[in-house]
Amino acid sequence: MTEAAIGILGGTFDPVHSAHLALAKTARRMLGLERILWIPAGQPRHRDTPLAPGTDRLAMVELAIAGHSAFEIDASEVLSETPSYTVPTLERLRTRFGTARPLLLLLGADAFLGLPTWHRWRELFGLAHLAVATRPGFALDTAAMAAELAAEFDSRHHDTITGPAGTITTFSLVAGTVSATETRAMLAAGQDPGDWLPPGILDYIRTHHLYGT
Repeated sequence: MTEAAIGILGGTFDPVHSAHLALAKTARRMLGLERILWIPAGQPRHRDTPLAPGTDRLAMVELAIAGHSAFEIDASEVLSETPSYTVPTLERLRTRFGTARPLLLLLGADAFLGLPTWHRWRELFGLAHLAVATRPGFALDTAAMAAELAAEFDSRHHDTITGPAGTITTFSLVAGTVSATETRAMLAAGQDPGDWLPPGILDYIRTHHLYGT
């Protein structure tokens, strides 16, 4: 019997917003995931340093996923004093879950296109499947990919996944785009992001005076 698949959603979550939740919920439903591990980044090497402290970003994710029994937090990266890399995190999760269980690394299309800049990125395929979220009507185009990524996509892309790792699959998001950058700008300007933030997050941000509030 095939073991149930687990989704892995990493990010700075600076702050966590409604699009993150929409991606996780859609991925779980469309990809048949047993659960999703949310992994807030500590010091990501391929992104700017987060504005909010790790402890606050961790607390906001905890608030955002409260009540979602299929969502869990893995705080190993955000609590680490060393830079965050995805491959070592996946290696640790393989040790935890074993070699047979399917692991799906959930990515937005922009993150996927930037994959060749990631540390040891080719090793990702031996550790997990890659599930890329796309917007309706905007399929991934190999012409927009770096040549080495396009070659991997052509050889690994399938609509269904088999085995524990190695496939690139896609799933479509219906929800509109929400940007953490735009959310922070609205907060700094004293504006209310409204539905862009999950319940409890705006109060947390204001209470802890994050993002210029």
